[in-house]
Amino acid sequence: MLKIMRSLILAIVFFAHCGSLSAGNVLSVKGQKTYLNDKEFLVIGLRCSNALISDATTDGLIAYLDLYKSYGVNTISVFFMGSRFGDVKGYREDSSLEPVYLERMAKIIQACDDRNMVVLVGCLYWGGSDGKWESWKQEDAERAVSNTVKWLSENNYRNVLVDPDNEGMAQKKAGFSIQNMISAGKRVDPTIMIGYNAKGSPPPNADLALHFSDNKEGLPYIESEGTMTDYWGAYSKEKVLYEYINVGVYTEGKKTEQIKNTATHLKQDSGYIFASTWLQNVPPNNHPGGDGSLCDPGIQWWLDYIKEEGFSHGDDSLSK
Repeated sequence: MLKIMRSLILAIVFFAHCGSLSAGNVLSVKGQKTYLNDKEFLVIGLRCSNALISDATTDGLIAYLDLYKSYGVNTISVFFMGSRFGDVKGYREDSSLEPVYLERMAKIIQACDDRNMVVLVGCLYWGGSDGKWESWKQEDAERAVSNTVKWLSENNYRNVLVDPDNEGMAQKKAGFSIQNMISAGKRVDPTIMIGYNAKGSPPPNADLALHFSDNKEGLPYIESEGTMTDYWGAYSKEKVLYEYINVGVYTEGKKTEQIKNTATHLKQDSGYIFASTWLQNVPPNNHPGGDGSLCDPGIQWWLDYIKEEGFSHGDDSLSK
């Protein structure tokens, strides 16, 4: 019995030690730029917000990471709550994290870390989704963010940045303060990068400006949900349907506008994460698909553009 106990203790110590070494890449911010392992890192990403809905969707995304990276993609975004039509309930009502979604997120973060890639970890998604808790108050939202940062910190996941409130939906609809959410996360671990994604100027405690936020001098800006004009409106949704329409379909005009928007941000050294119904669909289409036509929907055309332009800052040379 004593021998078994000693073996058990050694196993626990071993796995705890391995957990503390699980992540090797560190995302940081200096001035208006992001860095990975102290090397300039221009965020070029794909929004994969519904990747946690099942083991199959999680594994499917991981299976395509090498292909995405070969085109220059170095970042993906995944949400614990929501997102639209996925209804992932990554938080319990007491603001603790649901273990099944934690395990899936951990697999994605580790797989990205193995490839010198970054994960935008989304917390609250308050609009158009059954993933939220209507009973939550400000303190519940703060605990959700602090619990997320605590989990990232305890597992030494540093190849991440956190979006507390997608498009400021919870701030607008429930009155929650994003600034206070950021403070809650920073009290747990100030070295985990946390962004601000709502209309207006980022608060002083934000590390980055994201998507809806104003581009504030002195902070990096990342367009974390990059699309063309009115993409998420009538073109992608109908009121009578709880699903997307025109999934992965782009007219030539929409493709031209999407590429123009991408270029505008990346040529100014602002990060850009491409959002599409193709990757955010339920279930997501993790493979790139094709040229965006009705006969061959997908986002291959965008990946081709990224590779041809060579926007990457030599991320393949990053060492852990």
